[in-house]
Amino acid sequence: MTLLTLFSSPKPFTDPHINIIQRNAIESWTKLDDVTVILLGNEEGEAEAARDLGVLHLPNVDVNEKGTPIISSMLALARQHSDSPLLGIINADILVMDDITEASRRVQERLDKFVLLGQRWDLDVIQPMEFDGDWQSRLREKALREGELHRPAGSDYFIFPRSCYTDIPNFAIGRAGWDNWFIYKARAEKWDVVDATPDVMIVHQNHDYRHLAGGQIHYSAPETKKNTEMAGGVVQTRYTILDATRELRDGKIIRPRPTSGRFWRGVEQFLRKVFFFLPEEKVERIV
Repeated sequence: MTLLTLFSSPKPFTDPHINIIQRNAIESWTKLDDVTVILLGNEEGEAEAARDLGVLHLPNVDVNEKGTPIISSMLALARQHSDSPLLGIINADILVMDDITEASRRVQERLDKFVLLGQRWDLDVIQPMEFDGDWQSRLREKALREGELHRPAGSDYFIFPRSCYTDIPNFAIGRAGWDNWFIYKARAEKWDVVDATPDVMIVHQNHDYRHLAGGQIHYSAPETKKNTEMAGGVVQTRYTILDATRELRDGKIIRPRPTSGRFWRGVEQFLRKVFFFLPEEKVERIV
């Protein structure tokens, strides 16, 4: 039994750059100790990539009317085909290193119900990576030198005990809203939301959005609107890493350090409570 099962639903591997960065990401997951990797979906090239990289492939995931995999089905399949105490849903363009498993282990030892997440580093990667020698140090140095820490408005991984998130809406993967709802759900259930940014570096390999209709980012897509509706509205889909209740720093779980972003997020939450009787669109104008 491994500590953690990482699972993902990648994009088609037909675009040469997407093929490179997804294979880079998945191979980085396979280099971790105590981790099982599952790919879910039936996109073109996915079965071949899973075979080449030696990971489990489950093609029979439920999809919506657009053919986009459904996260509730992904979770159900990940539980069915793993026995690890922790599950982790992760985007297929994210490079990870050993610090993510160490963080998962530390948090699991101290907390019962939690979700672990963190900010990413954005980096241009256009070539297949070489995973020889001290590849993790090379990646860290490159990310610090050439990359940029992404603002805390999106989450690219969630790690949690397998008993969490057993009842979720049928969100479409890869569209906005579901990741914010994951944070909202944890807060609503009074689970610990642990920001691992200080201790865990994850690297997002930059890419365009040619795989989406019109080549446009997904925020205005109809599936994003549907995700938002299933989540319960814009309030539930405004939750971000700034809403973390704990922080993992130097291996210790502490209260998040005060920042201007957290201060203004607190102001926004306060105003929402004060004006809770107003329609959502009016609260939006106030905040």
